[in-house]
Amino acid sequence: MASKSFSRTVRILALLLIWMGSLVAVGIVIRAFRVHYNPDAALTQRLEKRAQDVTIVRDDYGIPHILGKTRADTAFGLAYAHAQDDFPTIQAVVAASRGLLSRYHLSSTSLQNDFYAGLVRVNERAKEDYDTKISPELRAMFEGYADGLNYYAALHSDEVDGRFFPVSGLDLARGFIHKIPLFSGAGQQLGKALAAKKADVEKKDAAAIDADPFWNALRKGLENPYSLSQDTIAALGKEQTDTAFYEDYTMVASNAHAVSAIRSADKVNRLNVNSHQPWDGPVAWYEAHLKSEDGYEMYGATFPGSPLLFVGHNKHLGWTHTVNTPDLIDLYRLDTNEEETEYTVDGEKLPLKSRDVTLHLDLFFFEIPVSRTVYDTIFGPALSTDSGIIAIRIAGLDRHIASAEQWYRMSDAKNFAEWQKAMELQAIPMFHTIYADATNIAYVYNALLPVRTPGPDYAGVIPGNTRKWMWTDYLTYRDLPKVINPPSGFVQNGNSTPFYTTLEPYNPKRKDNIQFQYIEDRLTNRALRSLAQFGGDKSITRAEFLRYKFDRKYDKAAPIYQEAVDPVLERFHPTNALEKRAIEILRDWDGTANPQSKGAMLAFLTWRPIWKSIVVDRKPLEEAPDPLETFHDAIDYLLDTGNLDDELQDRQKLIRGDTVLPMGGGPDVLNAMHMRPLEGWMGWLHPEWQEIYAGDSFIMLVEFKKDGIESYAAQPYGSSMRPNSPHFADQAPIFQKRILRRTAIDVEELDFRTMERYHPGQEEQPH
Repeated sequence: MASKSFSRTVRILALLLIWMGSLVAVGIVIRAFRVHYNPDAALTQRLEKRAQDVTIVRDDYGIPHILGKTRADTAFGLAYAHAQDDFPTIQAVVAASRGLLSRYHLSSTSLQNDFYAGLVRVNERAKEDYDTKISPELRAMFEGYADGLNYYAALHSDEVDGRFFPVSGLDLARGFIHKIPLFSGAGQQLGKALAAKKADVEKKDAAAIDADPFWNALRKGLENPYSLSQDTIAALGKEQTDTAFYEDYTMVASNAHAVSAIRSADKVNRLNVNSHQPWDGPVAWYEAHLKSEDGYEMYGATFPGSPLLFVGHNKHLGWTHTVNTPDLIDLYRLDTNEEETEYTVDGEKLPLKSRDVTLHLDLFFFEIPVSRTVYDTIFGPALSTDSGIIAIRIAGLDRHIASAEQWYRMSDAKNFAEWQKAMELQAIPMFHTIYADATNIAYVYNALLPVRTPGPDYAGVIPGNTRKWMWTDYLTYRDLPKVINPPSGFVQNGNSTPFYTTLEPYNPKRKDNIQFQYIEDRLTNRALRSLAQFGGDKSITRAEFLRYKFDRKYDKAAPIYQEAVDPVLERFHPTNALEKRAIEILRDWDGTANPQSKGAMLAFLTWRPIWKSIVVDRKPLEEAPDPLETFHDAIDYLLDTGNLDDELQDRQKLIRGDTVLPMGGGPDVLNAMHMRPLEGWMGWLHPEWQEIYAGDSFIMLVEFKKDGIESYAAQPYGSSMRPNSPHFADQAPIFQKRILRRTAIDVEELDFRTMERYHPGQEEQPH
């Protein structure tokens, strides 16, 4: 009897396994059908013909030089070449810009992105503005880029998610509307709005909101962009593995320098292009050279999904950006009725217009939509919080698509006057900008600064019951802080206040305009060291220029000392021999980020949480972690994984596939490096290592000589994100040694260094 019962159980289990296996098999087939891409034959044929007008030349480092008959052809070639090197990231950027990242890859990060995109109406505004705020020639470049991307997709359909292709020029223009507010701090402000609370929550049940895993995940992820919120994914039964979406956009560390002939030993104007970005992902730099027969040429770097290069130089001039942090966003708490159907402004009752933001959650076998209600108000888009309905007002929200137009005109400028004319568009709402040509150098605190009426604390949540605090105008380009051709002979910026750009008395002054109170006052170590080195040398050679750019020393007045090292040395009282030894190591630290520096890792780990709170999360110093606690945490980590006095190079590594290189450099030195703990099996094998993930990225030295422009560049990895490419990590050794390679912009030199020349679709080797 028992034998029959056992046999019956086995048969039932077998049937269940067969049934479940069949379901999984059917699900996989359904999934494959859902994401399959079947390119249109007529479209592919048209693009194949168009590709004949484009030539991609790869030099000895795999850098693509795009040669086309027209500007639109260069955009076609740039898209194809970039897709060869990093198609998955471009595809993810397309999904994110559409507000469909949760459909492409489900995570709490994706939910944050899609909610944000829906809240600020990325898709709607792109459709409204594409034909009116983008010139026909730039629209042709957008369409050319879309064609190049579609052609790559048609020839590599196995890499393509058919839910997002083919793309259009409009899809690429969306990216500018999508990214700009994130750089401006929209992610942090949304987090602040969702975290807003009142002592007496009158109109919201906070417990009900906290119980909602979707809303709670959005709030927690936006409050702390570096955290890995588990709530939503746990609710869906799926493991969270990715990093926070906004982390990439809050990397606020870059350098920029320009030296004029009056301070240059050989009378050559020089420009340092040195933006610090993540080394991979949606805002990692991609180096390229565009040249068309109709007179357009630009060498520099761009982000995935853009037909334009954002930093670099053309045949006449060059520029670069560093992130600034002007106050461009304000929050308003609305005065609503009990039903939240109306809000009152200056005694007038206005309808509270609601709409749904739908998040499309991909659960592999199928998708489910999840909607959240948001609102449109005279102040801007609004959302419901524990503290009532809060509106978010973002400077220039109606002109962000035109930022592409501004970058295009900057790249097409022939002289300083034309370049400034492009800057006067003020469609790019932020970024310190440093410029140089053969006869000029300049610094501009580029910002779309609102003209605010003095009164409330604009850093908090403002009463939304009056229009008095609702700004509508901005400072003009003429009124922004600038330093143009100063007699001091140099300008610099290291994500610091504009009021210390060069030597006195040539700096702008905060008192020059009341709106300058909304400009940051932080003075970084990179600015302090730049002022000391460039300002202390009246005859700067090329070698000295580069030595200053790669400097690894901290000024005693630098934030790392003021916010971490000095407080620990003054206030920390050791309770045992190990803590006493740690204090001795910190006190004896040489104040550098040299590879052999002992104590550097202890200082960096102590300061890192504080730096993140102040610089990334944009919180006041009083809300930053206590340095005594972070110092104690640093001691524990170092002892658990090695020694307190390990050299920096033994801990800090550049890791790219099989390439592992010891590195110097550190946070807020001119040779900047930002590190984080290793993850996965590498972290298990080497818990003592910290992986560099951002900092010095695309570096370019531009020299403006009488007979033309020369430039030199380097990247931390290589031109390709494909592990099987010979250019996956080929620049890492020279990057480690702080060596720049000469760029191949001269026709004869490019011919000499050409490794492959092909029309898109006719390449013979992987890249």
